[in-house]
Amino acid sequence: MSFALPKGLIVSCQARADNPLHGPVFMGAMALAARDGGAKGLRANGPTDIRAVKSADLPVIGIHKVFSDEYPVYITPDFDAAAAIVEAGAEIVALDCTMRPRNGESPEVLVRRIREELKAEVFADISTFEEGVAAADWGATYVATTLSGYTEYTEPKPEFPDLELLEKLSKRLSVPVVAEGRYNTPEWVRRGFEAGAHAVVVGTMITNPREITKMFVRGGVPE
Repeated sequence: MSFALPKGLIVSCQARADNPLHGPVFMGAMALAARDGGAKGLRANGPTDIRAVKSADLPVIGIHKVFSDEYPVYITPDFDAAAAIVEAGAEIVALDCTMRPRNGESPEVLVRRIREELKAEVFADISTFEEGVAAADWGATYVATTLSGYTEYTEPKPEFPDLELLEKLSKRLSVPVVAEGRYNTPEWVRRGFEAGAHAVVVGTMITNPREITKMFVRGGVPE
């Protein structure tokens, strides 16, 4: 089977509404910079930003964040959200495949519908080994450790990437496993590949200069 996502570094080009870099102009520029630096793919949020990052001519993992006061799942929580980002150009749909409650169809149903009706690949964001195995069984094209440390099953959030989960999934699954979550240095990225990752996703440490600046101020500037 051929995959849209090649092996290598994936750069997450996202900025929240309160970030000075929020918006498609900046996301498009980030995507071009990531491409020129050697990234093999991109992760972007929402139809507008996805259209902008397509200018880099790299595979796009699209997500569609839809927040709810009632439900914890917000990463592409329903089929309409998935359809919108595929229409915008995402070849791969990132989907929350945790066991948490959501407003709408189960992830098992969404994986099938996205593959069959939208003809897109599915990138399953999971937090536990059991969720990863289930997502692969449902037909997800990729399984990613994105949500390890961010669900009630895996809190408190550790300081470092979950290499143990990555290695267990890589040994168990036949689909590509992607490392994501706190891969904040080249050393951690290297260790992710050594643990079996098909690709490693990095966001904040490449595309969020505000948070990088805060890190330097906290760690290096005397009071």
